[in-house]
Amino acid sequence: MKQYIFIFSFCISSFFINLKGYAQADKTNGNRPNIILVLSDDMGYSDIGCYGSEIHTPNLDMLASEGLRYTQFYNTSRCCPSRASLMTGLYPHQAGMGWMNSHPHNEAGYKAQLNNECVTIAEVLKQSGYATYMTGKWHLALKSDAATPGLNEDKKYDWPLQRGFDKFYGIILGAANYYDPGLLCRDNQLISPYNDKKYQPKQYYLTNAISDNSVQFIKERDKKKPFFMYVAYTTAHWPMQAPENEIQKYKGVYDGGYEAVRAQRFAKMKKLGVIDKNIQLSPPDSAAVTPSWASEKDKPAMARRMETYAAMIDVMDQGIGRIINELKKDGLYDNTIIIFLQDNGGCHEMVGAGAAGTVAKNKADSLIHLTKESIQYSQNPPVTRDGKLVRQGKEVMAGPPDTYISYMRQWANVSNTPFRMYKHWVYEGGISTPLIVHWPNGIKQNGELRHQTGHEIDIMPTIVELAHAKYPTEFKSNIITPMAGVSLVPTFTDASLNLRTIYWEHEMNKAVRKGKWKLVCRSEMLDGKGGAWKHYHSEPWELYDIERDRSELHNLADKYPDIVREMAKMWDVWAHKAKVFPAPWTEIKANK
Repeated sequence: MKQYIFIFSFCISSFFINLKGYAQADKTNGNRPNIILVLSDDMGYSDIGCYGSEIHTPNLDMLASEGLRYTQFYNTSRCCPSRASLMTGLYPHQAGMGWMNSHPHNEAGYKAQLNNECVTIAEVLKQSGYATYMTGKWHLALKSDAATPGLNEDKKYDWPLQRGFDKFYGIILGAANYYDPGLLCRDNQLISPYNDKKYQPKQYYLTNAISDNSVQFIKERDKKKPFFMYVAYTTAHWPMQAPENEIQKYKGVYDGGYEAVRAQRFAKMKKLGVIDKNIQLSPPDSAAVTPSWASEKDKPAMARRMETYAAMIDVMDQGIGRIINELKKDGLYDNTIIIFLQDNGGCHEMVGAGAAGTVAKNKADSLIHLTKESIQYSQNPPVTRDGKLVRQGKEVMAGPPDTYISYMRQWANVSNTPFRMYKHWVYEGGISTPLIVHWPNGIKQNGELRHQTGHEIDIMPTIVELAHAKYPTEFKSNIITPMAGVSLVPTFTDASLNLRTIYWEHEMNKAVRKGKWKLVCRSEMLDGKGGAWKHYHSEPWELYDIERDRSELHNLADKYPDIVREMAKMWDVWAHKAKVFPAPWTEIKANK
């Protein structure tokens, strides 16, 4: 009996010693890791080297070789919802960002900005003693407030500093000319690239500015505290713009066309193990939508678009390398967690795809020449500061400051290899993202793959656990919605996560993932545009066995109707709980 009492007492003592150690780590800043969360923009699953790309990304590849790569990680298919989900650990509707930030609705899930029932990672970690910094794209502020010239301070209530960050450098809205970004901001002050006293490079380029200011924040950090930094690159969101010397590195790489590059990536991805060997390559869209390379009439311009896209990613990777070097220089590298992921799949949006022309469209009132002191409010300025009209058109050669075009659907199909569809939709091509987690002091299984299913909602609980922080039930007198995700920390040692169900909705494109099964539905918004729709129409649910058919080529809905009914009911219950419903638009059902 005495032996059992001794063992019990020893276990209880050990428990409290461990608990005390955990609490001590919460108070002793030196024991807690720094955390850098890196998000790229409008890139596909196969766009970095360690996930299959031909694009030169040695720094991301190194982080993967020294850390972990996840093969079944998901975002929410679109900029604003993904950023809301990532920052809050909630589904986007729970945070108030069920659609985008440009069209607020009365419904609770569609307020077009973060609500007061959520907290950001920065708010949680700041309360726990972290210094908090952000660079890059915010895109979580109400657009009608942010884009107002002469903005009053009371309109900045949903900007980064008001949501937990100590310092901010970047853009408030979602897209920008890389050489003269609209709504560029330092802390709470709108600035011009040319009147910013703290940063004056020889040639301004937004991606470099994000990287360089990230490095500067590390240099100037409060050394008494661990830090959290959110680095939200605009790479590789349109417009396709990059320095000419960077574009030239990819000259000729894409002359073989869409199909050839896609096939090369597909083979490399299988070799790397980031897709299963039994997976099939999804077919391209119909020829009417995405012509083959053989029938492409503008080959030089289309190849140039992808060369520019590759250069944009290359420049981002170089910047990540500079951040890494600063961490090493300051002795922070081993105890800094670096997390990299993307906000949605490759972007099919056909910006500047029509006949040649200019953004100005001959409107005299839009041809305002800005001085160096002037604030740029336009996301798509019609004229550069040196007086050049900004050009669009399918034959325009991408890259310079006086162009504003996307890389288009064909190359987005390459980015999303081997999956179907794009940003906006919730097929695998729209929601699959690389996830790299690197932490020398905490991850010892260098270069391993992780196949556990995860989602952006899991980043908040993971960071909360790693930082020894506490997620609040109440914040600033508001009751806070509990986290929707789970911590990924067990997967660092390849432990399984409990079987759970993950959900999606964007523009009434719907999906459910549970185990190997994925239920997905494609919808079309009707009667209006840009969030002001009145109705939508949904196609029938489709069912896929993701273990055997992650490219979603074999619909099993007719074979397993009971599974379809069960999972569709689960989605409906979740949608009402997570504020997808009530929605601002109503369904038009097809006649039977």
